[in-house]
Amino acid sequence: MNIFSAKQLYEADKITTEKQEISSLDLMERAAGQIYNWLHQRMQGAQVPIHIFCGIGNNGGDGLALGRMLLDSGYVVTIYVANFTDKRSKCFLINYDRIKNMTKDWPILMTSEADFPEIHGDDIIVDALFGIGLNRAPEGWVKKLIQYLNAQKAFRLSIDIPSGLSANEALLDPDAVVLANHTLTFQAPKLSFFLPQTGKYVPYFEALDIGLDPEFLMTTAPLARLVMKPMAQTFYKQREKYAHKGDFGHALLVGGSRGKMGAMVLASKSALRAGCGLVTTFVPAHGSDILQQAVPEVMTLSDLNSDIISKVEFNFKPKVIAIGPGMGTSKKTLEALNGLLSDSNTPMVIDADAINLIAENKELLKSVPKQSILTPHPGELERLVGSWKHDYEKLEKTQALAKKHDIIIVIKGANTITIFGDEMFINSTGNPGMATAGSGDVLTGIITGMVAQGYEPLVATLFGVYLHGSAGNLVAQQTGFEALMSGDIVNTLGQAFLELFKQEQPPQGAEAEGAEQA
Repeated sequence: MNIFSAKQLYEADKITTEKQEISSLDLMERAAGQIYNWLHQRMQGAQVPIHIFCGIGNNGGDGLALGRMLLDSGYVVTIYVANFTDKRSKCFLINYDRIKNMTKDWPILMTSEADFPEIHGDDIIVDALFGIGLNRAPEGWVKKLIQYLNAQKAFRLSIDIPSGLSANEALLDPDAVVLANHTLTFQAPKLSFFLPQTGKYVPYFEALDIGLDPEFLMTTAPLARLVMKPMAQTFYKQREKYAHKGDFGHALLVGGSRGKMGAMVLASKSALRAGCGLVTTFVPAHGSDILQQAVPEVMTLSDLNSDIISKVEFNFKPKVIAIGPGMGTSKKTLEALNGLLSDSNTPMVIDADAINLIAENKELLKSVPKQSILTPHPGELERLVGSWKHDYEKLEKTQALAKKHDIIIVIKGANTITIFGDEMFINSTGNPGMATAGSGDVLTGIITGMVAQGYEPLVATLFGVYLHGSAGNLVAQQTGFEALMSGDIVNTLGQAFLELFKQEQPPQGAEAEGAEQA
């Protein structure tokens, strides 16, 4: 699924009206109709009070059109207009007149806090105050209206985007954004839905198809792509019947230090679970027996130093090298990393302490092989690119670094983001239970295993991140979030592969055709 900027969506609207020979009002009617269908399918005429709060722009016009459709179907609807300026959009005015022509109960004009209505906990609030065109923070009594709505126990449904939130710009005022329970967005999700500072306002969303021009949507380079099951399915490579382990690559994993050998156990196990043919680990001397006992399928090489990585030496050509899990940041380990980067052009997966060492010695970036994969968590990323004022600056800085050194950077988080060149990908799988010790080591191993098998580095990264999150979701279904452990993710990776091509079962008693949720 593609994610477009606000500017691109406005262009899509314009092209759609021109090519389909319809007016902006027709497109608004189509969009409101989709919201109506969603609500009506779930409410089935239930006489639950619905409060629709409209701005005076096109988002407000959507709200007015929705209100008219609901009233026409006999729902209990009260429409409010936040009358904070004399300016009105053309489509708003037309829909306002249509409402007045069909009912004696005209929309209530709100001009101050005194006009805030009483709302009960079992009512429904529809937020149609502001859309993606908002360019300044709501203020005065309008800001207080948003805060009043947020304080209610009623269900809050936002149209297209929670009011006060931008599609792809920094947060204007964190205290002036509707905390939507659910958002029905038009055609495509917005980037702000997936970022830490803004995603909390959009815990759940659905993208409703309003028939924007398909050619524009297919040919326009998106702001980002959301990696979901259909895309992940295209990544998968079917194994040949007569293939042998050598066909699936030999990976070298470098890391570990005294007290942190578990990271290498998790990484090497997950590389094998991801399908890697052969895995060799390079660990401090004391860690060799630990690896052999914990993961008998791996081969081990030992550093001369008992406790840390001091010099990396091996006598074979690996398909990929992973370095960093549990490695530590001693001076000798820095020298070992420098030596490895200087002597090898093999693609690398760089994680954890290897990232920290590079962050402290940024000249090492020049030696990182092209299209290597770095997998920082937010703290490691900040050490790598510097601090940021907001999430969009974080993305800009990360993209600049990735382009400068021709590397792939994975920003780990609730919605893990992968950046390579001008492209940005957002993962759709995963859950809060995966915020646990060792989860990143598992991801490193999975991506390493993918690269070893011959997946292109970007595909290996996207596929690995998706499967990592999918396995985590499968575990959470059994354990809940709190009890989820990283080893569980490794052990469930096989189920994640199977889940990739599992056919969705229609609800019992429903026809298979049309049984999917809206």
